Amino acid sequence: MAERTSPHVKSPNIGKYVFLAGFCIVLIGIGVWFILRPAKPPRITSAPQAKRMTIPPEKIIDYDKIKEKADQTLTTLMEERKAPYGVKKSLDMIVKPDESIRVGEETVQMKNILDKVRLKLGEIIETDLGDESKSKSTSKIGQEALGIHVVKPGENIWDIHFKLLTDYYDNKGIHLSPVADEPDSLGYSTGVGKILKFSENLVHIYNLRKRRLETNLDLIYPLSKIVIYNMSRIFSLLDGINYKNVNRIEFDGQTLWLPAVQ
Repeated sequence: MAERTSPHVKSPNIGKYVFLAGFCIVLIGIGVWFILRPAKPPRITSAPQAKRMTIPPEKIIDYDKIKEKADQTLTTLMEERKAPYGVKKSLDMIVKPDESIRVGEETVQMKNILDKVRLKLGEIIETDLGDESKSKSTSKIGQEALGIHVVKPGENIWDIHFKLLTDYYDNKGIHLSPVADEPDSLGYSTGVGKILKFSENLVHIYNLRKRRLETNLDLIYPLSKIVIYNMSRIFSLLDGINYKNVNRIEFDGQTLWLPAVQ
């Protein structure tokens, strides 16, 4: 007689099926979680920062501080710059092309003034786009020291030049008569007068308030104009003149003719 299987004995494969079913449920659950989880915001990579250019501090020569001797360092600097030229009273400042000057409330970069001078002379200005603070020119204008005289009420260009000439010759031990620039008894210009007349072509007048070059010194506002000397050019001229022969100088309105060296 065949034996009957007891209803309480489980098949050995049932446990395996239960395990596989549970494992599948876990996998499905993980898959659903991956699908339904919040999207992770995309990672934003910041663009590389542009290289910062170091801007040097502006070098300002302050006329008021020099006049009042309120800045001893600045006063000493001006004395040192004037010494090689032998001028003490006629020029207020000697500055460099990369500096700025301040007169009262007005501050202006010498570069801007020199650019206007170049344009007036018909020169081509080339600006370095990599550094806008630099301009290139074929001449020496703007590459050398510049003498600055701040115009005071009542001054004229002739008197300003004469003060510079007097200052220059005083340093050489030569005393100029206060009337050395006046015509002689026959009405002819003296050598000093011819130098002064020629000197008018060597300077530029700048209006600080209106930011433009001008041709006269008429003042509407006090201390609003300056006279600019190219120190190398003006003193090369003066150094080439033997004062003993000053009255032999000839001037034709444009060119100054100096006596030949004996």
